[in-house]
This record gives sequence, structure tokens and C-alpha cells, in this order.
Amino acid sequence: MSRTDPSVTAEEECRFCVSKPSRRLIVESEYGFAAYDLHPASEGHFLVIPYRHFASYFDINDKELVDLWGLVARGKEIVDETYHPDGYNIGINVGHWAGQSIHHLHIHVIPRYQGDVENPKGGVRGVIPNKKLYPFPSD
Repeated sequence: MSRTDPSVTAEEECRFCVSKPSRRLIVESEYGFAAYDLHPASEGHFLVIPYRHFASYFDINDKELVDLWGLVARGKEIVDETYHPDGYNIGINVGHWAGQSIHHLHIHVIPRYQGDVENPKGGVRGVIPNKKLYPFPSD
């Protein structure tokens, strides 16, 4: 199916709308589900995905907001029991220039492990490499 075909909706083209990843599924709720990432950045990396098709986190409604963050917490508990990570990065890409490649909201929950990178300082700021490290003010 192609976007040039006006009879094809965004939902029909969206890999998150077409099928739920049953064998990677962690937990479900009324408004979405959590599933292990098909291309994980680390062991236990999972996505939280709403059932409703919309691209931007800023288009979420209040019920989805509460429900999806509950899935983040429930998925984290399961990953903690299974993989025992030392930390987490949680991220959402909104828009092409922020790296969003699937235009259906999804929350990345990426377990982190001691020694997985040389210097973890800066965490999510690492999406812009030359802005990752910055001096802390001396108190």
C-alpha cells in the first residue's frame, strides 16, 4: 500500500496499527500495550504504544496519558525481574527532525547496564552528541 493511494489510511500503513506483536507482548491495558522492541538498544528495551493512531505525544488525551505511563511502570517491573538493569532511559521522538521514524506515538523504555557505555553522563542529552557532556557548576 502506498501513501499515494487516497484509499489507504495512515492506520493501514502503520506497523503498530496493523498488528500487535503478540510474541513480544509484555502487558496490555485499555488504551495501549507494552512490547519488546524488535530492534532493541539493550536487553529488555521495550515500547509502550497506544492503540489509537496519532503521531505526536502532544496529541495524547488525559486518559491515554495516565494509562500509558502506567504501562511504562508495569513494564519496568517486569524488566527489572527478568534483566536486572542498573538504570533506564525513557524517551519519545516527536517529529522527523527528532528522529521519529514510525509516526505513531511510542515510548521507548531502554534499560541501562553498568559499563554499557564508557561515560553515561548526560544520558538522553546524548541524542545531540556535542551537547551530551557539560560542566557542572561548582557549589
